[in-house]
Amino acid sequence: MPTLNSLAKVAVKPIPKVISPKTHSIAGYITAGSLLASAAWLWRRNRRAAVAALVCGGTELVVNLATDYSGRGRKVIPFNARRELDLGLAGILATVPEFLEFRHEPEKNVFLAHGAALTVVSELTQYPDGQSGRRTRAA
Repeated sequence: MPTLNSLAKVAVKPIPKVISPKTHSIAGYITAGSLLASAAWLWRRNRRAAVAALVCGGTELVVNLATDYSGRGRKVIPFNARRELDLGLAGILATVPEFLEFRHEPEKNVFLAHGAALTVVSELTQYPDGQSGRRTRAA
């Protein structure tokens, strides 16, 4: 996992889980919207960064729309799976500047900030039945 995401994860570890599923949903829509807005803002400056923001914002929007926040089983993605999906997308956001070769340009900060924010939201979310979303290892 990229450095900033790892630091964000470690920084919020001792903090109690305070984000409800509904708040997580709202944060997901805000993240998707800000990534899509970033795509529009970046379009004239750096097309590669703009396309990456568009793809990542669209991905976050689709995942958010498909997540079953209520726990009723009416949507495709169970809420407990969101932690892994969010951390995966956070890792992608943090590494996109390197893969698309704009790691030395200021546009990379948009992706690093979104990746860290997504990590923080995921780590502070209350998962149902007291589950933290963390996997347990076999002995």
